[in-house]
Amino acid sequence: MSVHPSKDIVGTKGKELKDKRIVLCITGSVAAVQCSEIARTLMRHGAEVFAVMSPMAHKIVHPYLMEWVTGNAVVTELTGKIEHVALVGEHPKKADLVLVAPATANTISKIACGIDDTTVTSVVSTAFGSNTPIIIVPAMHESMYDHPILTENINKLKALGVEFVGPRVEEGKAKISETKEIADGIIRKLAVKQDFSGLRVLVTAGPTVEHIDPIRVITNRSSGKMGISIVEEALNRGAEVTLVYGLGRATPPSETRVISVETTEQMRGAVVSELKSKKYDVMIAVAAAADWTTEKPYSYKVSTHKLHSLDLKLKPTKKIIDHVKKVSPKTFLVAFRAEYKLSKKKLIESAYKRLLEANADLIIVNDVGKKGVGFGTKTNEIFIVDKKKKAIHVPLAPKREVARKILDVVNEKIKPK
Repeated sequence: MSVHPSKDIVGTKGKELKDKRIVLCITGSVAAVQCSEIARTLMRHGAEVFAVMSPMAHKIVHPYLMEWVTGNAVVTELTGKIEHVALVGEHPKKADLVLVAPATANTISKIACGIDDTTVTSVVSTAFGSNTPIIIVPAMHESMYDHPILTENINKLKALGVEFVGPRVEEGKAKISETKEIADGIIRKLAVKQDFSGLRVLVTAGPTVEHIDPIRVITNRSSGKMGISIVEEALNRGAEVTLVYGLGRATPPSETRVISVETTEQMRGAVVSELKSKKYDVMIAVAAAADWTTEKPYSYKVSTHKLHSLDLKLKPTKKIIDHVKKVSPKTFLVAFRAEYKLSKKKLIESAYKRLLEANADLIIVNDVGKKGVGFGTKTNEIFIVDKKKKAIHVPLAPKREVARKILDVVNEKIKPK
């Protein structure tokens, strides 16, 4: 039989989960409507996905949808084919991971108590017996999530090695995590080498602003996407990450420690404070910190009805990366530099000069005058320049892929030869 047409997306976004078999267990939460997106995302990263649905899940999402989504038959009951054992029993072809998403309070507590009365709970029980990794993604009302017995059961499962992703507590609900966060958790579990395990990484990201008056600011077009991509990649590789974040539009992963700032001076102060208070192995200064600030910002809103023009006197802000090695000489410093419409030679020369000035270990430079590069885009093209002026070119690629290349180089530099 030919390959199911729905599988033509497998591996289109990455190969991180190539040859990995994932069992997606769906329970009777309204968040089950997100399961098709979860399955397709995992497939786009190379996974083979098999859906298992509890009886209540059928009332929200039809099994035909999940069969179309995955290209595989959906388990809706246990028959003489002993589907739960076929999927995750102790045999060479067992699945690599069981994902329960969404997981209701009812199902979580049943799993914790070893109750097997649905297809989902039987699959999870079998996974325990075969030492198959289990990830649970809760989804329910906040009042149910706060039940002390449920808290006890979640802690019991964590002690048994079960991992949890989320939930997002908002609007009185413990909502299912975003699909990307779920996929990242699985990739981190199954695919990514933990070469940053035990390392503490400090990242700056996003734009800063400098006030003209209490309402108006000077800033730039940075979205924070490149910095967040680096944070995500560092987390996936096992690092402990602190993010000093300006007013970026990209959302940091929930497991990140975030220090929010607005101005360049606030960002500089936060960086210096962090470097003084604890040991950071690596700092990656991705932020597009404002280079200019007003000499004397107005304390009131400047009215355009009274003025026909406004003259501002600007002064340079203090460069954050110039303080890093002075405060923490042993921290491996990765600087970023944006240029505009320069030749390759001038781009590298400019970056290398800045590297020397800041005593950085690496510098990442890009030309934001090129289409698809830099501020506000989903892609980037960079050169990674080291102290020997060796430049590694990373062609135009999604920012997450660029982040992966950067951390590959950092890892090579910081590990003992």
